[in-house]
Amino acid sequence: MQKTLCIVYILIITSCSSDDRADNNPFLPATTINYSINLNLPQFNDLDFPGNHFVDRSANGSIKGIIIYNLDNTLYSAFELSDPNHSPNNCSTQSIEGIIATCNCDDGNSYNIFTGQQTAGEGQFGLRRYNIRREGNTLFITN
Repeated sequence: MQKTLCIVYILIITSCSSDDRADNNPFLPATTINYSINLNLPQFNDLDFPGNHFVDRSANGSIKGIIIYNLDNTLYSAFELSDPNHSPNNCSTQSIEGIIATCNCDDGNSYNIFTGQQTAGEGQFGLRRYNIRREGNTLFITN
């Protein structure tokens, strides 16, 4: 019995990858984001209301910036602003209208900023999701 448990334990340990956070997207380089925002600050007022979003094109650790969407003041989503279906370039930063992020290239790619799923265009990757949690009036975005 101990031998079986030992084998199971070894299999569990060796099956864990050291790069569990990777999204296996060959178009977007690996990033490390550790970003926080204080919802009490006036520049984040849009995030006080469900259904609104905030874009920061200079978020430390992102490629082209991040988009944060407030679903209901307890649930938020955070995604990379660079189109995930081609390498970052001059036109790959997305524009936001409502809940849709649209690539500025001529490929017609667009994505839902709450789910990250592609809504139009071609490609196999959805938006790169970042972890987001709320503690008091601070949002913490990491990967």
